[in-house]
Amino acid sequence: VQLQASGGGLVQAGGSLRLSCTASGRTLDSLFMGWFRQAPGKEREFVAAISRIGGTTSYTDSVKDRFTISRDIAKNTVYLQMNSLKPEDTAVYYCAADLSVLTRSHTTYAYWGQGTLVTVSS
Repeated sequence: VQLQASGGGLVQAGGSLRLSCTASGRTLDSLFMGWFRQAPGKEREFVAAISRIGGTTSYTDSVKDRFTISRDIAKNTVYLQMNSLKPEDTAVYYCAADLSVLTRSHTTYAYWGQGTLVTVSS
């Protein structure tokens, strides 16, 4: 499974960005997908995840009601819509995939994209 993440950039606080993660080698209906982020000097943290069927989503508390994870099966792409961005959302965002389980643990995911930088200015 190869994952290609894109969509990062510089945005002012309160603005929005949409990240994309396109998978190849497997179809999305066989993959549990997650988004993680890592700020400078900090550990990688869970942001959001979506199940293979797409009916179950999970978010870390700090992004609930601001971020939405979704997917387009036809494009084999998962999205992370980020609204009301805050400076503390600044990080490199990674998409990840696993064949087995929907989880918040980054150590579980077998496949990772290259990361895309999101910078939120105050």
